[in-house]
Amino acid sequence: MSDDTILTPAEGTAEQEPTDRTSLDAAEVQHAFEAVQRELDALKALVYGLDQPLDLPTRGRIITTPTPVDREGARVIEGTFDGQNMTAPDGKQYSVPANYASKSKLVEGDVLKLTITRDGSFIYKQIGPAERQRVIGRLVRDEMTGEFRVEASGKSYKVLLASITYFKGEAGDEVVVLLPRDGEARWGAVENIIKKTGQSETTPFLDI
Repeated sequence: MSDDTILTPAEGTAEQEPTDRTSLDAAEVQHAFEAVQRELDALKALVYGLDQPLDLPTRGRIITTPTPVDREGARVIEGTFDGQNMTAPDGKQYSVPANYASKSKLVEGDVLKLTITRDGSFIYKQIGPAERQRVIGRLVRDEMTGEFRVEASGKSYKVLLASITYFKGEAGDEVVVLLPRDGEARWGAVENIIKKTGQSETTPFLDI
């Protein structure tokens, strides 16, 4: 075969059909987009402490400020104690265990930090105690509802049943309650109960 011989497709190597780069590029772009989407979903799930990825926000949807999370994925919420519950800045209320409130002698206005762990456990911590004052009153019990109250200085204050039970209080006993120094209070924290016999059933007073 001379150098001037020209091979046709039938005589030599078959010509390859041109590759459809348009469809190939579109497939690559789609694959890359899906990979980025998965990364974004995983990142949002980590940031917001969720087990499932969040949907991307759509136009017109109201986006609220996410609840802070710690490194272990627990939600951290701060709020104010109202005598029974903790109220967060967004108005949501979280139940505070009566035993914890009683033992810690929480008063209205105390600032609490609530940690909600990934398994759903509630862990409270007092981080901003309100200024307190002591008053001495008398324990009374509503015969209809069985509810205990402390009457002092012409006012009536609700008290936690857990505190009365712990101190073995009875109607007629003298009660030392803690109240917030500023503002009106509906609840009092029982610090001490003085039995009608003159013997106390509790621990010494706390210095405030």
